[in-house]
Amino acid sequence: MIKELPLATVTNENVDFVKYEAKFKALADQKRLQIMYELTQKGSVCVCDLVNIVDMPQSKLSYHLKILLDAGLVSRDTRGTWSYYELNHAEVNRLLSPELCCIFRKRDDHSSGCCS
Repeated sequence: MIKELPLATVTNENVDFVKYEAKFKALADQKRLQIMYELTQKGSVCVCDLVNIVDMPQSKLSYHLKILLDAGLVSRDTRGTWSYYELNHAEVNRLLSPELCCIFRKRDDHSSGCCS
């Protein structure tokens, strides 16, 4: 028998659907998922190195990174003239199911309890 959990009181007034739409649109692209995966595996990565890792011209990469950044799925740290990007693990874990968030988890990191 499946036990049903009580639902939180959620109404149109207290849910920012526009925010979630942007997050899921950002996730709904194979190239952006690849970028997120590479950031998971490599940590903080300079955009100049990420161009070669994902085999994409810098202009297209910047477009995809902006979408991920606006959705809060990655963070950017500017050091001098270079931008370094890192996955926002807390946001990814909050949005994705355990199966999906395990894809974006370092193999040795099980601290958040996302992967069982």
